[in-house]
Amino acid sequence: MRILIALAAALMVTGTTAAQAAAPAAMAAPNIDVANVRAHLTQFQSIASANGGNRAHGRPGYLASVNWVKSKLDAAGFTTRVQSFTYGGATGYNLIADYPGGDANNVIMLGGHLDSVTAGPGINDNGTGSASLLEVALQMKATNFQPTKHVRFGWWGAEELGLRGSTAYVNSLSTTDKSRIKAYLNFDMTGSPNPGYFVYDGADGQPSGSVALQQRLQAGFTAIGVQTELTRVGGRSDHAAFARANIPTGGTFTGAEQTKTAAQARKWGGTAGQAFDRCYHRSCDTTSNINATALDRNADVIASTLWAVAA
Repeated sequence: MRILIALAAALMVTGTTAAQAAAPAAMAAPNIDVANVRAHLTQFQSIASANGGNRAHGRPGYLASVNWVKSKLDAAGFTTRVQSFTYGGATGYNLIADYPGGDANNVIMLGGHLDSVTAGPGINDNGTGSASLLEVALQMKATNFQPTKHVRFGWWGAEELGLRGSTAYVNSLSTTDKSRIKAYLNFDMTGSPNPGYFVYDGADGQPSGSVALQQRLQAGFTAIGVQTELTRVGGRSDHAAFARANIPTGGTFTGAEQTKTAAQARKWGGTAGQAFDRCYHRSCDTTSNINATALDRNADVIASTLWAVAA
C-alpha cells in the first residue's frame, strides 16, 4: 500500500439483502485453505531473504517473485505473459494471467501489487493480496470453475513507487481492450496483524458500477459473519489506473499505520490504540506480521466475489 488510506465512517453491512448474501454463485465458491496462502507467503519470505531482504522494484527479489508466481500459474494451465516497463532507470515487470475460456468481450480482472518497499520483504504489504490471488486462481483450476465471463489476474510492479506497473498496463491497452474489462478488483494488504475489515467505497468518485462491486464484497463478509467499514481509496492503490479508464473498481483492505479505535476493537477484536499494521513499510513486515484469521476471511471473500461476478 503506497499511501495512507483515509477511513470513512463505519458501515455495518445490514443493508445487504439476504438474496445477495446467499447468492447461489457465491455459495458455489470453494473455501480457500489459508494454509496454502501462508505457504505462498513463506515462499515470498524465502525469496526476499535470498535477495537482500526485499522484493522491491529493480531488485532481484522482485523478478524472482514474478517468476515463481508465473511458474505456479503456468503449471495450472493459465496463459501468462510478463509485461516490462521502465521506471527510475530500472526495468519493472507486471505478470498477467488469463484463465481459459469465458467471454473475451466481458472480462473480470483481479489484481494486487507484488513489489515490496526496499526496507523489508513486504509480506503483508502486499504478499498477502498477491498470495491470496494466486491461491484463488489455482482453485479455479482445481475446482474446474467454468465462468461465463473471462477472468484475468494481474500482479503489478512498482506500486510502492507510484502505481507504475498497473498504470503502464492500463495505458498499454487499446480503447477496445479497456472497454472489454467490466470490473477490476484490487487486493492490497489483506492480513494485517491487528486487522480491520474495510471495503472500498464505490461511491467515492469511482466509476459507475463500483457500488455494485462494493455491495458484492460486503455480502461476502456478511455471509461469514464479519462486519465491515467503508474506506475511501481515492487514487491510492492499483485500482486507480482502471478507474481513470472508467472501469468499475472494488477491493478490500485490513489497515496500515492508522490506529484502531476502541469501537473498532469491540467490533473486530485486536488492540485499540495501536496500528492495524505496526510493521507497515518496515523490515519487520515478515511472515510473523500476519493475522491468519483476517488472511483467511479475505481470501474466502475474494473467491466468493469472483465466483459471483464471473459466473
